[in-house]
Amino acid sequence: MGSQEVLGQAARLASSGLLMQVVFRLITFVLNAFTLRFLSKEIVGIVNVRLTLLYSTTLFLAREAFRRACLSGGTQRDWSQTLNLLWLTVPLGVFWSLFLGWVWLQLLEVPDPNVVPHYGTGVVLFGLAAVVELLGEPFWVVAQAHMFVKLKVTAESLSVIFKSVLIASLVLYLPHWGLYIFSLAQLFFTTVLVLCYVIYFTKLLGSPDSSKQHTLPLSRMRDLLPNIARSGTFVNWEEAKLTWSFFKQSFLKQILTEGVYDIVNNLGSLVARLIFQPIEESFYIFFAKVLEREKGATLQKQEDVAVAAVVLESLLKLALLTGLTIAVFGFAYSQLALDIYGGAMLSSGSGPVLLRFYCLYVLLLAINGVTECFTFAAMSKEEVDRYNFTMLALSSSFLVFAYLLTRWCGSVGFILANCFNMSIRITQSLSFIHRYYQKSPHRPLAGLYLSPALLGAFALSGGITGLSEVYLCCEQGWPAKLAHIAVGTFCLGVTLRVAFFTESKLIHFLRTQFSVSRPSNKTT
Repeated sequence: MGSQEVLGQAARLASSGLLMQVVFRLITFVLNAFTLRFLSKEIVGIVNVRLTLLYSTTLFLAREAFRRACLSGGTQRDWSQTLNLLWLTVPLGVFWSLFLGWVWLQLLEVPDPNVVPHYGTGVVLFGLAAVVELLGEPFWVVAQAHMFVKLKVTAESLSVIFKSVLIASLVLYLPHWGLYIFSLAQLFFTTVLVLCYVIYFTKLLGSPDSSKQHTLPLSRMRDLLPNIARSGTFVNWEEAKLTWSFFKQSFLKQILTEGVYDIVNNLGSLVARLIFQPIEESFYIFFAKVLEREKGATLQKQEDVAVAAVVLESLLKLALLTGLTIAVFGFAYSQLALDIYGGAMLSSGSGPVLLRFYCLYVLLLAINGVTECFTFAAMSKEEVDRYNFTMLALSSSFLVFAYLLTRWCGSVGFILANCFNMSIRITQSLSFIHRYYQKSPHRPLAGLYLSPALLGAFALSGGITGLSEVYLCCEQGWPAKLAHIAVGTFCLGVTLRVAFFTESKLIHFLRTQFSVSRPSNKTT
């Protein structure tokens, strides 16, 4: 499979992921608005923050390292060893769900049972849901490695739809169940998700006439279960060592990046998560499949190196433009966003200042996501280990900065400490990318440069919207607020128009790679 074909499949995977993120966020928003009519905000808050964090942290620690290691390289490998390694995520998930469940129940403050009943059951069921989802990990990795785009879209869409219908039905008819509703729905969600993958592969491997079966390294469902490889080795130890390196990195990253108040976090990073989470996941697979870990840019197939450089440059430009847009316009519209979201209680306190600084943090998040996407796909195991050592040293400096800045600046200080942490990580990744391409004619870091005209448009928009906020927002009623929104819309339109004419290379990349009108039989 050529690099251009891999690029096209990665772009379609990112496009479908982006569409799913938007749809899922809308469903979640509507569902929250519906449940708040029947259940207390304390119950909904515990689910959306405490229990969801337990679920996501368990999954992240149990599978993130395995995904990165097992999606590296091409599809030509001893897949029996890779699948054996992936099945280890299940016992690891059991361990993390038990350990984190104990932390959630014994070390964290337990909600008042009169206000939030059945909290303990919720912790158990959300932990169990994470373990159930890990049962589908081998199927997910095989599907991602072979770019089964429609399978991912169908499985996740059906799971979310069934989960939403179940929540709405139980909230409507059995609102007194409280946390039982969301816990059972989460368990149902993961069960449907895993079943979709199992049913798909059962039908695929049971149909010898299927064109896709001939591209798979599997011939029957038993091949997906743990078994001794032909070589007599249970796992590929090089792959296992790389997984361990990524695990240490994931553990440190989880410690360093958790935090920042939930409302500000959700509002500030919403656009970045919607856009860059599917892009990072999909293009990590692209870089990992196109580039070989143990070789520098000059020792690899030059066509693949060139395509990877073009993609990296375009993604960096997209990240920079998206992050700058959020930072510039977020400064003038933070107070209005909080006012609309939570009224004067949020917009009159320290919330707007927190959100403004968090918008700066989102800019760094966007750039870091893309740079680490490439870096982790191209690094050798030894380089990953060295990076982990740097992360370990960084964790100490982060704690010191967080302590000092929080004492000096209050809540803003913690966001600034996160900005410092993210800046160091970006610097590390940029240094690796520079060294990687140093002896080649390609310069993907040019994606971090903008034209003077576009920089001027951002600066002018920031000044105009800043003045608009002073005179129009937010105590003068809705006519003034709408006028403030109109000013921002006009400035955003002008800025995007300037970007359209000055960043023609990026526009061409987006048009050619993110077109949803190109069907492919290989993505079903």
